[in-house]
Amino acid sequence: MTASESIRRSHPRDAQVTHWTAPDGWQLRSFAWPVEDARPRGSILFLNGRGDVFEKYLELFHHWHGQNWTITAFDWRGQGGSGRCTDDATCGHIDRFDRFVDDLAAFAADWMAATPGPHVVMGHSMGGQLLLQALVEKRMQPDAAVLIAPMLGIRTIFGAWLGERLSRMVGGIGNSARPAWRGKDTPRATETRQELLTHERDRYADELFWQQSDPALLTGAPSWQWVIEAFRVTRELRRNPDLKTMDVPVLGLIALADKLVDSRAAIRTLGKLPDARIVRFGKESAHEILRESDRVRNRAIGEIELFLAARAQRR
Repeated sequence: MTASESIRRSHPRDAQVTHWTAPDGWQLRSFAWPVEDARPRGSILFLNGRGDVFEKYLELFHHWHGQNWTITAFDWRGQGGSGRCTDDATCGHIDRFDRFVDDLAAFAADWMAATPGPHVVMGHSMGGQLLLQALVEKRMQPDAAVLIAPMLGIRTIFGAWLGERLSRMVGGIGNSARPAWRGKDTPRATETRQELLTHERDRYADELFWQQSDPALLTGAPSWQWVIEAFRVTRELRRNPDLKTMDVPVLGLIALADKLVDSRAAIRTLGKLPDARIVRFGKESAHEILRESDRVRNRAIGEIELFLAARAQRR
């Protein structure tokens, strides 16, 4: 194993992987990596996307921790190491996205009370949508936020309006907690998924490594209810008039060639915020901007560094 792979495929020795208990008693697997320095730069809470585990971002955590940021993350309810909300061992089911936001608000309150400021929250994909929703609803008030390929619209050949109605029609037949599709364990299926996420094969392989190391971390297809909810909450957030008064500074990193989320919807939505900078990436980047090739990843990290230096101050 190379030095880079060692960083990406093992937990830091001084980090803690534990569980945090939500107000309703649900256990969320969490990650905490404090800084021992007497003058930490601040604290970062990183929010994964759908089906993710926080281990996918260990390489980035090493980078920010090396700059004296304390790092915290968790797996969302119903995925990764935080259990399942259905009897299917791999299906990523949730009955309503409000549960995600409730978990985030409660977790963030504990995190902000226990860690040094300034406090920065970063959200990838679904994590970006949930973060922006929590900010707009005033459920949390960090010093700055970074949205990476945020799920502010679902990419579909049918369009948002028809896609939502079709999902309600199909998903409403029978048990809506059933998987929306069945994955195929074939080399071609793996290759296709990798192309949707990143051009960097080695970083994509990190996800497979962690799933093989602990099969309980594997989250497969979402449930139909998840799909129905995803269409609903993204539509409602795009139309929320409170976007125009949300005053937390935001950096948005958008992959224009993204085949999973609607990048145009993200740009329009972030454009309504009073204090947002949008950085666009072209065909060189797939969905996972921070797990892309070094050229893409380094540019994204550079943009985040500039943003943090200028805007991540105590409020």
